[in-house]
Amino acid sequence: MSVPQVLEVAIGLILVFYILGAIVSLITQWINEFFETRGKALERYLVKIVGDKKIGDFISLPQLQALRPIRYKNMFSVFGAITEPKKIEKIPVATLVDAYFDLAGLTANQELNLLELAELVDKLPDSDGKRAFIRWINQGVTSIEDLRKRTTAYFTGILEQAASTFRANARSFVIMMSIGITVLFGTDSIQLAKTLWTNAELRMLAVAKAEVVAAQEGSSASIDDLIRELSDLTIRIGWWNTDHPAADAAVMDWVLFIILKVVGLGLTAAAVSQGSSFWYDLLKKITSPSTSTSSSKSSEGSSSSSASSSSG
Repeated sequence: MSVPQVLEVAIGLILVFYILGAIVSLITQWINEFFETRGKALERYLVKIVGDKKIGDFISLPQLQALRPIRYKNMFSVFGAITEPKKIEKIPVATLVDAYFDLAGLTANQELNLLELAELVDKLPDSDGKRAFIRWINQGVTSIEDLRKRTTAYFTGILEQAASTFRANARSFVIMMSIGITVLFGTDSIQLAKTLWTNAELRMLAVAKAEVVAAQEGSSASIDDLIRELSDLTIRIGWWNTDHPAADAAVMDWVLFIILKVVGLGLTAAAVSQGSSFWYDLLKKITSPSTSTSSSKSSEGSSSSSASSSSG
């Protein structure tokens, strides 16, 4: 078995996984931005700390409004460059604490006695944030500075929960999208590996394309570039290119074909769901070993020369 041939087959597979993964990533990004999924996930957690009745007043505070990202109004707005502020996606914890203290009326009051503090907190709408304040006050925490420290730790956890929720939802969507793209293209890893193994010219083309992608495109390629790269490989991808048994073949031949097809599609979907950045980094390491070696040698040379000059 030739190791270079195995490596060439691996590069061809990784290149296809990268291209399909990048297509999935771009589609996922478009959908997340269009439906504002990150902003909606964050807003659900903001409702928990300020309540349903006050969420509008809360996100209308100037320091929070300034964090709204500006994007195209809809998918057709790109032609007229029509933009609008979208839902808030990220809030620094210090900004969130300041905004909550503004909402509660605690910002301008540096020193409050227990009764005054209780009255301000009582005016807050029913929410997890209000209950947290009441618990801290009952524990004897009446200093504004101590309340700010506890609120900062509390909101740090809330923001991490919101981010984790978005990541989990996005991960589930990526997995489903990877399965959909794999089935749509009919990309069978087993058949693809066989095609690359038996076609030396195709392996050379895949390696050349991989080197170009690793050197120039990175993760910023457009979806048109990715589809063009995939079509330029002339790899037999698609249900219409499937090598299936003859119509009069034995039942076991069809059973084996179906099993291998399901396994091949499953391997592709699992690989694509790892994300384009994973496969791009791996592709760059495999196709550019000489670059990393030369850079490490040059760094060693520069360090040895600096050491000799310092000793001199």
